[in-house]
Amino acid sequence: MNDRGKIIAGLAIFIAIVTLPFWFNMGKAAPVPDPKLTAKAKAAKECVESTAYMRAEHMQLLDVWRDTVVRDAKRVYVTEKGKEYMMSLSNTCLDCHSNKTEFCDRCHDYASARPYCWDCHIDNPKGEN
Repeated sequence: MNDRGKIIAGLAIFIAIVTLPFWFNMGKAAPVPDPKLTAKAKAAKECVESTAYMRAEHMQLLDVWRDTVVRDAKRVYVTEKGKEYMMSLSNTCLDCHSNKTEFCDRCHDYASARPYCWDCHIDNPKGEN
């Protein structure tokens, strides 16, 4: 029972060591990147869905597109507004967002995300910047 001081000191040291990374990085978060839009994307003024939706859900949308094209052989996506788009990362998305390093990579690097899209799809299908 005389080890109470040693136990309290040990717990204090343990807590200090465990929380050190949080204290060390406090206030050092990087600002959220602002992806650069191409002139064509700025001129279009709208994407397949709203900006907020695309920022949060674009990967789920692309997964649905992939499954729909491969499994159901449907290639046309119709928005709630009735506008039709081809379900194609290379020809629809990269048509407006052709500068992968300035648009896609900025947010993916910030989020430490490594999407597998580029394993099959080329970065710039039409050779534009």
